[in-house]
Amino acid sequence: MARTDYNKIFEATLEDIRAKGAVPSVLLHSCCAPCSSACLQRLAQDFSVTVFYYNPNLYPEEEYHHRASEQERFVKLFPAAHPISFIEGDYDRSAFFDAIKGLEDIPEGGERCFACYRMRLEATAGLAARRGFDFFTTTLSISPLKNAGVLNETGAELSEKYGVPYLFSDFKKKDGFKRSTELSAQYGMYRQDYCGCEFSLAERRAHKEGA
Repeated sequence: MARTDYNKIFEATLEDIRAKGAVPSVLLHSCCAPCSSACLQRLAQDFSVTVFYYNPNLYPEEEYHHRASEQERFVKLFPAAHPISFIEGDYDRSAFFDAIKGLEDIPEGGERCFACYRMRLEATAGLAARRGFDFFTTTLSISPLKNAGVLNETGAELSEKYGVPYLFSDFKKKDGFKRSTELSAQYGMYRQDYCGCEFSLAERRAHKEGA
């Protein structure tokens, strides 16, 4: 069975928006400034973007705040055709542990991560509905380590639940991840070497020790 080409769907959505001459609003969940960089470069040409930094999975707390400050700094610095705003969500670690309960021992990249995707996307969809955004989406698909299929399927499900269109995307396509590394270097961004939670940090440390 052929995989869904989410980047093709994204491009078709852009064509429709441009044909209408509209500038819709999109609430973009972001995990960090480096991942947001290439996403914003693509989105801010056609959308009024609000970056929603919501990541209660991050550990330790210093890491959370470091990434948050980098995200806000980048939003202020990055030139865009349309406005980019910034919202920081609550750093409530209990939300993460509630979301992954029973999945703590699942290896990185599996069901525990999928539950974490859902937690963050659901918060984004809920906020988008409350504030009247035209779309919501996430930066997470820019990473080669994230499952774009699961992200987009989850986004579509939450779109139905909250009544806000999900902007289908696979931001790693068209050299998106490569572009994010280039922009990170250009803006002198802090780039972390693990996804964010204590489980991914432990796996990263174990990998380094075994290397």
